[in-house]
Amino acid sequence: MSDIETVETDRSGHPTPQHAAFADAAGGYFTPVAVAFTAVLLISNVCVAKGVQFFSGQHFSLGPLTILPITMDGAFFLFPIAYVIGDILSEVYGFRATRRTVYYGFAALLLMIVCFQIVIKLPTGDLQQNSTSFGDVLGNTPQLALAGITGYFVGQFLNSSTLVLIKERTKEKHLWARLLGSTVAGEFGDTLVFCSIAATAIGINTWGDFVNYVIVGFLWKTLVEVCVLPISYRCIAFLKKREPSYRPRERSAIYE
Repeated sequence: MSDIETVETDRSGHPTPQHAAFADAAGGYFTPVAVAFTAVLLISNVCVAKGVQFFSGQHFSLGPLTILPITMDGAFFLFPIAYVIGDILSEVYGFRATRRTVYYGFAALLLMIVCFQIVIKLPTGDLQQNSTSFGDVLGNTPQLALAGITGYFVGQFLNSSTLVLIKERTKEKHLWARLLGSTVAGEFGDTLVFCSIAATAIGINTWGDFVNYVIVGFLWKTLVEVCVLPISYRCIAFLKKREPSYRPRERSAIYE
């Protein structure tokens, strides 16, 4: 008896794709999405140098955990958007394309840090400028630079790989699960790594403040992802509809 291959079908009787669908990262809308991702990344890593504290006049703790005041960094309102764009890249273009964007973002971030350090060291001579203020704003310490780059790498790779792995199982179904699942993995990895390295550089010197910083940062970034889910859905639908190369790919083609 010959073996008969069974083919899964959807509710309409059409064959179900064996692999997840992605678009080619060449031309189309990939470039502007990747540029937006890199721009948000660079701006966030400038804003992060400032520590921010809400409800500073109030103090409330549960054991070693400080509830109030709430301690964050200056990029709290912008950096989560990098993960939203990262989700869009991973969902539409796949892990390989997102990995390439992460490498480009890393190179741009490293170039920005090096240029800032060079400019800070340049003499102002008799010019009436406050070079100290320039250094305070743009002269991220090596500690902050290391924290930003390390957290960025860990978080974005966790975010992208988690989303693509889930998509391999769910195909085009349950987009919300992919977006939220990848965010939880990526944001937690990024927040934990960044805070562990950068905490003392932005004035966090107690375990209570550190735990508060990690938990609040993680919950805030995840909440932003949840709030912008409708926008993410619309952006993803727009790209999938207008990218003619969007189709199922072999698993090896996704991760090479």
